[in-house]
Amino acid sequence: MASDRKPKAVIVGGSIAGVSTALALCSTGWEVVVLEKTSSPSTGSPTGAGLGLDSLSLRIIGSWLSQPELLHHSTIPLTIDQNQVTDSEKKVNRTLTRDESFNFRAAHWNDLHGLLYNALPPNVFLWGHLFLSSHIADDIASVAVKAKVLKTGEIIEIVGNLLVAADGCLSSIRQKFIPHFKLRYSGYWAWRGVLDFSKAENSETITSIREAYPDLGKCLYFDLGSGTHSVFYELQNKRLNWIWYVNQPEPEVQGTSVTMKVSRDMIQKMLQEAEKVWIPELVNVMKETEDPFLNFIYDSDPLDKIFWDNVVLVGDAAHPTSPHCLRSTNMSILDAAVLGKCIEKWGDQKLRSALEEYQSIRLPVSWKQVLHARRLGRIKQGLEPFDPKSPRPEDCQELQQKNIPFFNHVPSILNSI
Repeated sequence: MASDRKPKAVIVGGSIAGVSTALALCSTGWEVVVLEKTSSPSTGSPTGAGLGLDSLSLRIIGSWLSQPELLHHSTIPLTIDQNQVTDSEKKVNRTLTRDESFNFRAAHWNDLHGLLYNALPPNVFLWGHLFLSSHIADDIASVAVKAKVLKTGEIIEIVGNLLVAADGCLSSIRQKFIPHFKLRYSGYWAWRGVLDFSKAENSETITSIREAYPDLGKCLYFDLGSGTHSVFYELQNKRLNWIWYVNQPEPEVQGTSVTMKVSRDMIQKMLQEAEKVWIPELVNVMKETEDPFLNFIYDSDPLDKIFWDNVVLVGDAAHPTSPHCLRSTNMSILDAAVLGKCIEKWGDQKLRSALEEYQSIRLPVSWKQVLHARRLGRIKQGLEPFDPKSPRPEDCQELQQKNIPFFNHVPSILNSI
């Protein structure tokens, strides 16, 4: 790399993993280009989703922001982790486990992405650019990336010193290096939705749901039924986030997304089934949610390798995981921070050493968290022996988020954050 210019990274994918990696690398002095196929930044679409940020992710994000207080203002605390069983006949909930020392904050995807995106220097993102291919130079000092400008059809080439695959669980870059890789279908999909009640704060639905879930605004609720479970919590700006997991045969995934918009008939059938399982207060929230959608839940067996020469995987491209431990976003942010610190430590002249250390730090953690999330989902969906009506004490312990492997672990390379 020439000493008179900055090293350059090309990041494919502009979701949370991509924008986080861009911030981490910009903070080390690298030039960064992000290729994102969508045409423009998100404008707050109601089909976004809620997510939970752990204390380490909050610290990392705060270190990237010139105004860290903005993160506090766009999230709300989750101080309680509660698992409860739903009696579908009597339509009542009974607490199984309750941890009042939970230390997360809840965010809406669009709010978090906008906060991170606005912290970047201008012109880092190339919107409406579809990644096509990459080629590593013989001396491994550079990588050439071809992309299509979707608006014009023009093919462009960008040359950088590092290619970062942040292109999600269906990563085409990963597929090039692991051609036989296949995602593993979990056995269930998830109905998701966010109810905006800002204009109906005193409605019967909101009054009733606050009575049924008295710790809304600070609690992460997991409701367990027979062979199913749901997740429920509040978001900033008077929104309620809900997820309902339903055992189903594997669907046929179309295109490059595991998210699907649904028809009105599908929504009506979902609501009819929800009435059989959940308490009416939760069902009413589902009924009043605009544009609920489906996520097909996949993960993968842990990878043995997450970099090749000067190409590296981050986020769901590196470790597709089911969402039951709230790890996908947190793992992506941690990937970005560790990658940035490794590159800062070794310098751009020793990029391979930096990527080797990144891999050595992240692989053991992601392996255990992916497999733990898989087991937790199977337990809650009745795919492992578990009776929520009469669980063993050790089963209840396993349900708690604080028992995730490496739950409070901070890599030493991040001690300065």
